[in-house]
Amino acid sequence: MADKHDVLYSPWRLDYVRSAKSDDCIFCIQRNPAADYDEKRLIVHRGEHSFVILNMYPYNNGHLMVAPYRHVASLMQLDENETSDLFLTVRLAERVVREAYCPDGLNIGVNLGKAAGAGIDQHLHVHLVPRWVGDHNFMTTTGGTRVIPESFESAWNRLKEQFDNAQAEK
Repeated sequence: MADKHDVLYSPWRLDYVRSAKSDDCIFCIQRNPAADYDEKRLIVHRGEHSFVILNMYPYNNGHLMVAPYRHVASLMQLDENETSDLFLTVRLAERVVREAYCPDGLNIGVNLGKAAGAGIDQHLHVHLVPRWVGDHNFMTTTGGTRVIPESFESAWNRLKEQFDNAQAEK
C-alpha cells in the first residue's frame, strides 16, 4: 500500500464524479463559434483547430484544458494540422498561465481512456494545472475541501487578457 504522502487526494471532486452526466460532449457543446458566449462558457482562447477553457472543477487557480474542436478520443485520430495546433496552443497556454499566475511549476497531461483517469474519455483534451510549493493546505489535507480563492469571472478576465495580449504580439 502506498504511503499517504505518495497519493494525490482530491475528495472535492467526488461531487463531480457522482453527478449525473449528460450524453452531450461538454467540449463539443463549448466549441460553438459564437464568441459572445465565451465568457459564459469559460473559453479563454480559440485557435484554428483547438480552444482553451477553464476547468469547472479545478485542482488549482488557472486550471485550463486545451481541446481540439473535432470530437476525437485519441491523438492518433488528429491530422497533422490539428496536432500541431493543439500542441502550439498548449505551449501558448503554458506561457499565459506562467505570466498570469507565476506558478512554481505546472502539471501538463493527457489522460486517454477511463482507465487512465479521463473524466471525459471520448473527446481528447490536455490539462494544464499551475502548481505552487505548498499548494495543499490545512483545508485540503485534513478537511477534504479544496479552496480556490479566485472566482471563474476573475480567472476568465485575467486569462483572456493574457491570451489576447499574446495573440497581439504575434
